[in-house]
Amino acid sequence: MRKIRKILLFGILFFLLYLIVGIILSYRRQPAVSQAYRDRFHVEDCYSDSVSCDRAYIMEDNQEALLERLRMIEQAQDRVILSTFEFRADESGKDMLAALLAAAERGVDIKILADGAASYMRIDRSEYFHALASMDNVEIKIYNRLNPFTPWKTMGRLHDKYVIVDDDLYILGGRNTYDYFLGDNGYKNYDRDVLVYTTQPESEESSIHQVESYFESVWERKECASLGAWDGERTASAREELEERYRTLKRDYPVLTERADYEGMTYEVNKITLLSNPTHVYAKEPTLFYSLTEIMKQAEGDVDIHTPYIICNDWMYRSFQEICEKKPRTVLLTNSAANNGNPFGASDYLLNKERLVDIGLHIYEYEGGVSYHGKSISIGDRLSIIGSFNMDMRSVYLDTELMLVIDSEAVNRQLRENMRVYEASSAKVLDAEHYEIPENVRQQEITPKNRQRIRFLRLFYWFRFLM
Repeated sequence: MRKIRKILLFGILFFLLYLIVGIILSYRRQPAVSQAYRDRFHVEDCYSDSVSCDRAYIMEDNQEALLERLRMIEQAQDRVILSTFEFRADESGKDMLAALLAAAERGVDIKILADGAASYMRIDRSEYFHALASMDNVEIKIYNRLNPFTPWKTMGRLHDKYVIVDDDLYILGGRNTYDYFLGDNGYKNYDRDVLVYTTQPESEESSIHQVESYFESVWERKECASLGAWDGERTASAREELEERYRTLKRDYPVLTERADYEGMTYEVNKITLLSNPTHVYAKEPTLFYSLTEIMKQAEGDVDIHTPYIICNDWMYRSFQEICEKKPRTVLLTNSAANNGNPFGASDYLLNKERLVDIGLHIYEYEGGVSYHGKSISIGDRLSIIGSFNMDMRSVYLDTELMLVIDSEAVNRQLRENMRVYEASSAKVLDAEHYEIPENVRQQEITPKNRQRIRFLRLFYWFRFLM
């Protein structure tokens, strides 16, 4: 018996070593930006001197973000496409599932794409998702399912978040599809996304075609596998629950059935450009980070960057330094270590704050008491950049990511006003130890539990490129 236990223990340890080595060897190499991409990307292509057929509006409030998604789905006539990193069947998630099921029942085609890591627990074993998947006109695909026998694919994650409805409307940003980001159901993150409406769906000028094309390029990848439908009592009961839930939603929120004036609620846009990472599951060429930094270097006006956390390698630090040399007024707002919902981000920030200050960034630490998840850049009075991209090595090299570059003075004005709200609840970093703290701001304290967690994570600093 003792011999059998030793063999089992050896087998487990060998398998864990196989996993760790496979992951590290596969993702340790961080590719450089190819000359071909450098030659292909031009900052001036993000601008236009004439008004386009697209219009845009930024959504800050979680409840508004949920209700607008539900209204869009309720009014869909032909199709709904939803891509998300994480989709849970919690309160807001069930609201979304109920709306999608109702749309499918009236004949709308539904396609849902979600990441494989989060889906393992949240989707694969949920009768609510299988109830939706049982509809003939619904297909749910999972990107890069977790497979312990292929560790060299494990870290490639789908981090995009967007919803497309019919041919004229989409939302894209940083919100996942569950309570932390949508609705008003207890614990939450503050976040941001942008609604885009096109007045001429048939025009190739509209950015909706860029998002559609991107979606199809991921949807057709071999790494995406369809979710099978369960039959049985649990699935039937889940479907009945979702149907009843949607009847209640429509009764409680009449706005869902009111025809939205999307032209009236959005602003004129000169141009919208979609920027993305490669979509394969391996270590990626950092095309999106390169594009963003080139825009910040070359565009006119001050730069204001908001990111939940920041984890950089030497190349990223040099890129930020080059931005600061060209734009001395470059602001970086991120969560303080105490306010950060990501312990890896909090730990890394505490270790590298001095380096960030030394390269010339004007750093503000958000102290609002709720973790800030918005990923946005404002440049001058024309460019607004909003999407899913964090300023960390995972977003740069490992995940699929999307950012919309919006050339619009009106949208930029809206973004800057929203950014100022967070900056007003922030402490300005003077150096690694000292702050300028407004009277209305109270610095959060790191709880003993989180302090222990941060200290523990420092032992794995060498592993930070995967965090």
